[in-house]
Formats: sequence, structure tokens, C-alpha cells
Amino acid sequence: MALTAKRYTITAALPYTNGPIHIGHLAGVYIPADIYSRYLRAQKKDVAFICGSDEHGVAISIRAKKEGVSPKEIIDKYDQMIRTSFDQLGISFDNYSRTSSDIHHKTASEIFTKMNDTGKFIEEVTEQLFDPEANQYLADRFVTGTCPKCQYHEAYGDQCEQCGSPLNATELINPKSILSGATPVLKKTKHWFLPLNHYQEFMKEWVIEGHKDDWKPNVYGQVKSWIDDGLRPRAVTRDLDWGIPVPVEGADGKVMYVWFDAPIGYISSTKEWAAKKNKDWKPYWKDKETSLVHFIGKDNIVFHCIIFPCILKASGEYILPENVPANEFLNLEGNKISTSKNWAVWLHEYLTEFPGQEDVLRYVLTSNAPETKDNDFTWKDFQARNNNELVAIFGNFINRVSVLTQKYYDGIVPAQKDLTHEDLKTLNKMRAFPGVIGGSIERYRFREASQELMNLARLGNKYLADQEPWKLIKIDPERVKTILNVSLQISATLATVTEPFLPLSAKKLRGILNISNPINWNAIETSKDILPAGHIIGSQKLLFAKIDDSIIQAQLEKLEATKKNNSEANYELPPVKENINFEDFSTMDLRTGTIVEAEKIKKTKKLLNLKVDLGFEIRTIVSGIAESYSTEEIIGKKVTVLVNLAPRIIKGVESQGMLLMTENKEGKLIIVGPEDSNMDNGFEIN
Repeated sequence: MALTAKRYTITAALPYTNGPIHIGHLAGVYIPADIYSRYLRAQKKDVAFICGSDEHGVAISIRAKKEGVSPKEIIDKYDQMIRTSFDQLGISFDNYSRTSSDIHHKTASEIFTKMNDTGKFIEEVTEQLFDPEANQYLADRFVTGTCPKCQYHEAYGDQCEQCGSPLNATELINPKSILSGATPVLKKTKHWFLPLNHYQEFMKEWVIEGHKDDWKPNVYGQVKSWIDDGLRPRAVTRDLDWGIPVPVEGADGKVMYVWFDAPIGYISSTKEWAAKKNKDWKPYWKDKETSLVHFIGKDNIVFHCIIFPCILKASGEYILPENVPANEFLNLEGNKISTSKNWAVWLHEYLTEFPGQEDVLRYVLTSNAPETKDNDFTWKDFQARNNNELVAIFGNFINRVSVLTQKYYDGIVPAQKDLTHEDLKTLNKMRAFPGVIGGSIERYRFREASQELMNLARLGNKYLADQEPWKLIKIDPERVKTILNVSLQISATLATVTEPFLPLSAKKLRGILNISNPINWNAIETSKDILPAGHIIGSQKLLFAKIDDSIIQAQLEKLEATKKNNSEANYELPPVKENINFEDFSTMDLRTGTIVEAEKIKKTKKLLNLKVDLGFEIRTIVSGIAESYSTEEIIGKKVTVLVNLAPRIIKGVESQGMLLMTENKEGKLIIVGPEDSNMDNGFEIN
């Protein structure tokens, strides 16, 4: 992709103000959007990087009801928390607005009114889910039930978070109101619909024919599937008391659907920014020489690639997104991030617990970005990438160069002289990196770009290690001047190309090198001396710091406590089974034994092949306890065995009995019977 547009409007998905930001949001949307915007600015492009708080979703009302406060109190609380966290992480929005603002209400109302007046909506009386106990119509997020597509039993009325499918609340199987727990009933109500089917051919031409080769496969595939299935009308109003009132006659008590109003927040936020800067907002949304790019997560693809483009098309004269580089989901320690279960790494907590290490999180989330598939964040990987890459490679190189320059030349950049083949090869490689990194960013391959950044640091580290100036200083001091000059050129290049990824570290590195402003990104390729001879660098500082095991262990223990709390909160005793008579029970032959051998059965997660000494014989028993006991810790355990259970072949092994186990609140299997007793092997339990 060539950066040929006259200007760029970059949007990042508006975060719901019903809670704080977590690492999934950052990896999916905000960090890649910030990298792209910072890079465009480095290319001297006209950029408007736009975002703001989404404050009209049903999630706001739900949170307010849970906390016993008004929706206004909720949005004020989390808007401040979110924008402060973004600022501390270095997310460089040109404008961060709110959908509760007057300018947004006015903008959304104007667009709705224009579409209504020009016949772009259809009005229909339909049946909607109604809570008879709460005496209220149920908007999408007030309903949960089983997804009709993947059978996930906690799907919402607008979307299944398991399979990502957009839904209508009436499609849910066994729906339940989250307000009262009651089973909702269908009740008639009038709503305004956007007839997406009227835009079927337009969408087919624009997406399927126009963006097959330049949109990410996950985005293109999902949108194509919707179009191929046939677009259908979608309601753009709701029966709610929180939101933007529908500005047409006969719509009392109705508000705009959040997915109609929220994307318009990009436009109203741009208007707000332009007014502050005394600029005209229209070219950023209506000039065909403007490139519009939406950064979102994969659960928002349909809304940004079908519904919002249809709104823009119906409103007239608006440009359509050139690209929508949506990412997949980021998991946490092997499990899906869940805000309701507190299974997340919250940005505001990270910033408090890891002061001065904002860029570490940016780097780790970029280098492990879920660009093509769901990825997993682990604290061990976080520590390894910091200690083994940022500290040991990047930071180590900068530290050695600055220390040696101060030690040998009092911080003055020495001149090059008699460049060797290795010097020239290294400098040529260095000059190529800005183009390589920039090319990856322009193709939205931020993960790839971050690794090329680290490869540039590796180049410098290897060059310095191979040349060994600390040895040559006594025998060839002139050669050392050239070595350090080349190393300083690499350092200055790093200070430039690092800025989109690690802005706080780039600023710190410029301080170490005494560079007031970033060097021109594109000049590096042709510049002979980025840092000229005679330039005086600044004082030496460590760029990154190691993270100790104890800090990581504290985070793991925090997650373990969350997992335990969730387990206890959700634990339900299994129901008592039907009674049996004494004769049935008396047929069971229960004996005690000791496990003498244990082996994991290959290609299984739970099965162990056990040898149990019953006193009178040793039996083979296959037991599904591998997730609760390792082969080492189970050996020597005393167990209760049902010995007269008919043998059964399990994974090719004949199992000759069954261990008696129970399950605790954490889901771990616990041995039932004689573990702490003095019973001998073979003891019969009567």
C-alpha cells in the first residue's frame, strides 16, 4: 500500500464506558491504531486520529443497575478512567470525545432526521421480547440465551461472544431477562428499520469486488458471508430510557440503537477536533482524497463493514472506509478474557503496578498481536520478552554504545574513517530498516514490524560484539572511532523507528543521544551521518529494566485468586441421585490399595494408567485424574477401589476397577477413603 492519500482519518473503536480498558482492547484496537497514526505523522501526513467514549449502550444501563447509581454517574466515572489510562500509555488521539456530548447528539439526530426525511427507513410493528415482571421491553443486552448457531448458552440478544455471530434477541433459544430472570414474552412495538437489503448490490460491488485483495481474510470472509446470505432490515431504534431520543414524530420513549449512534461518534468527534483547531471537518469525511481506516476488534466487523457504510451511503457524500484491519481476540493465560469474571489484565491497574514500564506492555502486545488468529497473553511471556529482548538486546546495545562514547570520547560523536566492508554492510542494512518497518506498518502487519525493529537492535548488538572496541582501544584507537560512529548511527535510527511502537522509550533514547526531535524517517536511507561527528550525546541511562520473578508471581497469584473466587461463586452441589436399595449397595466390593506405578496415556489430557497394589494382587486401573494429580505425586497414595466392576478397554488398556474420587470447589478431583488412615492394602470396606 502506498501512502498516496491527501489526508487520513483514523478511527479507533469507541470503548463502552461501563468499565475500564483491558489488554484485549489494547492488542485488538488501540495500540495498532496508535502505531499506524504515529507512523503517518512521521511521514508528514495530515492525520486525524479519532476516538471517544461510547456512552449509550445497554451495557451502561446494566452497570448502573448493578451499582445502584445513575447511568450518568457510570459514564462520568469510566470516561475519566479510560482517557487517563490512554494518556498514560501514550495513545496519541487527536481527539477523544463522548457520545453524551451536545455535538454528538446534534450530529446523530441530524443524520437520523435526514435519512428519515428522504425515505431511507421503513417503519414496522414487530414483536419484541418483553419482561412481564419488570414491565419493560428488553433491548438486546437485557436478554441472554442459547445461541442458535453455536449453542453457546450465555449469548446476548445482539451477539454471541462465543462464535461472534450477530443476533436478534428473538433468535435466542430459551431466552432469559437479566433484569428479573423471568422468561420474556413477545409483545408488539413499532420501530424504525434500516433496510440493508436495499444495499445488497452496492455492498457486493464495494466489498466483494472492491476489497477482496486488500482487506484481511478474517474481515473480508465475515462480511462476504453476510452478503452471500442476503442482507436483511435491521432495527435502528430501541425501547429504552437511556440514549439519544429518536427525533421524529411518533417515536416517544424510543432511542437510537447504539450501533446507529456510536459510529456517528467518529464524525462528531472529528467536528469537535476541527472546531478546536479552527479547521474544516468536512474534508476528513467527505473528500475522496481522504483515506478512512477503522481499527476495531473482530466482534465489531459487521457493524463497521456493513451497517455503518450503509448509513454513510444513505446519508450521502460521505467517504467509505478504505480498510478495516480488525484483529482477532487475545486470551489470558489460556482462557478467554472475561470482564464479568474479572479475568483480565486491566490497564489502569497495570499502570499502577508497573510504573515506568508502559512501553513494555505496548511492545509485548504488539509482538504477540492476534492479527490472524486468537493469541494468548501469559505473564511468563511478558517477562521473557522484556528481559530477553527489550533489556538484553535493545537496552544492552544502547547502554554499551553510550557508556563507551562517554568513556572514550567524553560523549562526543567521533568521526568515521576508512570504512571496512563490514562497516559498509552494516550501514546499508541499517538504512534499509526504516523502509522495511514502514512497509509492514502500511500493510497493517504491526507484529512483523515490531520484530523488524528488534532485528535492527540485534544488528547493532552483533556489530558491536563482533568488532569488540573495548579490546581494540589499546591497539587501534582510530578504528574504535569508526566502530562507535557506526554504532551511534544505528542508535539514532532506532530512536526514529521506535517512536510509533514505544513512544516513551523513543523520547528517552533521544535524550540519551541528545536529539531534540525525531530524525526524518525517510532521510535515513540516504543520509551519510544521522548523528554528525562532533555532536555531543547526553548522559547515560538504562533504557529498560529487568522484571523479577517475584513481580510475575504476584500477578499469577492475583489471577489464581480470581479463578478461585469465580469457581466458588459458580459452584453448585450436584443434585442427589435417586435412592438405591441396600441389596444394590451390598453388591459393591470396595477395597483399599496403594498406587505403585503411574503413567500418562498418550494423546489424552486426563487419563493415567495406574498399577494399584490391593494386597492380594496388583491391578491395572485407568483413571481420569491426570489434571488433578501428576504421575509423581500420585505414586504411594492410598486409594479406595471398586474391585468388582466389570473390566473395560479404555484407549487400548484393560481397566480392572475404579477409584473412588470426589471433586472440590476448584474442580480438582480428591481421593475418597483411606489416604490418611492406617488401613492396610486389601482392607475391605463394609
